[in-house]
Amino acid sequence: NILSLHCKTNLPILSMPQNNAQQQVLIIKLGALGDFIQALGPMAAIRKHHPNAHITILTTKPFEKLAENSNYCDEIWLDERPKFFQWKKWRSLKNSLNTENFTRVYDLQNNDRTSFYFKLFKKPRPEWIGIAKGASHRNTSKERTKGQAFDGHAMTLGLAGINNIEIDPLLWMKADVSNFGLTDKYALIVPGSAPQHPYKRWSSDRYTTICNELISKGVQPVLIGTESESEITTAIHEECDGALNLTGKTSLEHIAVLARNAQLALGNDTGPMHIIAPTGCPSVILFSKHSNPVRHAPKGNRVKTLQVDDMEDMSLGMVSMAIAEYL
Repeated sequence: NILSLHCKTNLPILSMPQNNAQQQVLIIKLGALGDFIQALGPMAAIRKHHPNAHITILTTKPFEKLAENSNYCDEIWLDERPKFFQWKKWRSLKNSLNTENFTRVYDLQNNDRTSFYFKLFKKPRPEWIGIAKGASHRNTSKERTKGQAFDGHAMTLGLAGINNIEIDPLLWMKADVSNFGLTDKYALIVPGSAPQHPYKRWSSDRYTTICNELISKGVQPVLIGTESESEITTAIHEECDGALNLTGKTSLEHIAVLARNAQLALGNDTGPMHIIAPTGCPSVILFSKHSNPVRHAPKGNRVKTLQVDDMEDMSLGMVSMAIAEYL
């Protein structure tokens, strides 16, 4: 029930400690997309801190490819997140955790589920960096959750002597974008959101106005999103012939590569913005009252957030001024 995959890495050959037992380190990060992206910088710092260790990451299926391509681990375990009544799966997970002789666990999920995983370890338990009661390096500070997930991870890892943690710029994410028809100057437009969160969307007609403004400045608007968001991207494209519509054509890797050379990105509080912001792309992100940008904004060096209670109250003037600073 716990599947494992050996990663192909570019790491140096691991040397053995004097006791002939290679250090075994476990990182736990189950999801979601934005949180996983913000945990990549801490994962890189853990890899640097344990250069000769065998590092395993416990994650979920949607993030298997990201974990593998990052090269921050040597092995991937997929967690099925068993229900409380699935005792066979719990037993399998417990056996897996206890047979690997982990010496240290970094809990980057830090919720009730992973705190319970701490209890699955037999005593003496490995060193545990996280919030679980009984952890050797336990972060009980209220400051941990006041900001973004990245900042909380940095604070927690500091308890274990890991400092100077940086945002992962995602340079290891590769993709071919040569056939997309990009111009020299383009801006990424992310007008959608998960279907269950329509209140996070700014209106298509206002995005259309912004796209036409960009074209007047010699900047090509590039619309990205999933097929479930095609209604809004199609509406924009129909009123803005100069826009490039890549809806349903971009992987996470494509988005990262596109972001590196974009003039800017404009979008709602949605997953792709968490890929775009860390690359250094100037990003303007629109928030309603339903999420807090202090805690939930994408992490990046050039991120600007705008917030109103209702997205209908987000004026064209506010957004135009924000993107004008990046142009």
